[in-house]
Order: sequence, then structure tokens, then C-alpha cells
Amino acid sequence: MSSEQEKLFERLSNAVFELDEDLSSQLSQEVIDRGFDAWEAVESGLLAGVNRVGKLFDEEEYFVPELLIAADAMYAGLAILRPHIKTQSTGHIRKVVIGVVQGDTHDIGKNLVRIMLEVAGFEVHDLGRDVPPSKFVERAIEVKADLIALSTLMTTTMERMAEVVTLLEQGNVRNRVKVIVGGSPLSQQFSETASR
Repeated sequence: MSSEQEKLFERLSNAVFELDEDLSSQLSQEVIDRGFDAWEAVESGLLAGVNRVGKLFDEEEYFVPELLIAADAMYAGLAILRPHIKTQSTGHIRKVVIGVVQGDTHDIGKNLVRIMLEVAGFEVHDLGRDVPPSKFVERAIEVKADLIALSTLMTTTMERMAEVVTLLEQGNVRNRVKVIVGGSPLSQQFSETASR
């Protein structure tokens, strides 16, 4: 990566970190105009900025309003960069159903994972947020999904993830659908237990 690229991506990261939606859009357009790689700009610019905001949120220096404004700045840049991200084609299109489990409306992490899956060539069925466990299973069966991706940011909704696995077992489709779970309150132990 050239030093010009690095500087631009750092400025993009700073724009998100400083909650500047207009500057994020402007710098993302500059990435495209200068012919730099859009995915690298997402990774080294937008995501790096959001991660910095997340650290300040964890340290209680930033709060929910700042987190939401940072997300807006990230999405503004993403709207410009996303059409220029090169997708990978593997021949066989895998299908994934993704969403935030019932009781939770925090979808920044889910949206980032969705973008990564789309770039990797998956056919993504995004159910959004506050999704009942039965909806994940119904859609997975309907579209013949290979994968269900569950997200939550709240400890109070983690058990909904295990409910999805139970419903898959009850429907005799657990053996053909993989389940992945994500979110800041999750541990490796919980993930292994929930997705048995």
C-alpha cells in the first residue's frame, strides 16, 4: 500500500472517529476518484474508525449517541465505496440467512458481516433486527440456506440463538444448516454450546 493510500485511509478513519459524515463521504469519493481499492478503504478506513469509536465506548468516553453518529459516518462512506468492491466468485453460490435476534436492535456488527459475506460471494438474506428465532429457520428452509448467522449485542437476548438451533433440530434440518453466532457479549464457550 502506498503512503498516499495509507494517509487517505487514515483520514477516512479519522472522519468516522470524529463523527464527520460529510467528510467520510468526501474522502470515500476521493478513494474512488484516485483508483484506490474500495475494500481496503472499508477495512483500513471506515472499519478502523468504527473500531476506535468502539474502544472509547467500552471505556465509557463515548456513549450510544456517538456510536450511532459514527455508524452514520461509516454508512455514508460505505454507500460510495460498496458499488466498487470487487466480489469473489467461487462457482457455487452459498446462501446465508443473517439477522439480529429478537429483543435486540443493534445491527452495526451484523451489517458489517453482511457486507463481508456479500463480497465473499454469498447470497445474503438479511432479516434485519429484532428477528424471532422461528423466522431464521423458516427463511433458511425457504431459500435452502447453507448458513444462519445470528448477532446480538445484549446478554439478555443470547438465549434466542440457542432457540434457533433447537428449532432446526426439531425441524430435522440441523444437519444441513451451519450456524454462526456473533456479538460482543459472546464467549467461545457460549458459541460452542449455542451452536452444538
